[in-house]
Amino acid sequence: MASLRIVPDSQPKSAQLTHKNTQGLHDSLEFGPRTIQAEFPSDGGFRNRLENWEETQDNLKLNMLRTTHGLHAPMRLLMERKIVATSPHMPALPQSNIHLDILMGRDETIEPADVFAEPISGPPLDIHKDMERKLHM
Repeated sequence: MASLRIVPDSQPKSAQLTHKNTQGLHDSLEFGPRTIQAEFPSDGGFRNRLENWEETQDNLKLNMLRTTHGLHAPMRLLMERKIVATSPHMPALPQSNIHLDILMGRDETIEPADVFAEPISGPPLDIHKDMERKLHM
């Protein structure tokens, strides 16, 4: 069943002692003093939701495409993303994959990397050496 989840689900909370001896107690001599920070994750699932946010949104969009237009639409979009992601670039030139950004829907967003990008000036370009290095010649 396809999931139309908007927000990533949080991981189930479980508290377990990882260092137990034969009686099921924490061995302080071998593993040091017991700390609450080691036993209970302090993020509360929020970090997990942030890390999986883009993936969940992408899955939602692909499932909605499949529901609306059929199976061919998400397959075509994924195929186009794969083709664009593996396109060869000149190794000496700065790389930006605007095609993939458009297909992923990131062309209308402004991220810190867009504003605080590295300056374009750098060492002199020797494209022939870089291509030979890339092609192992």
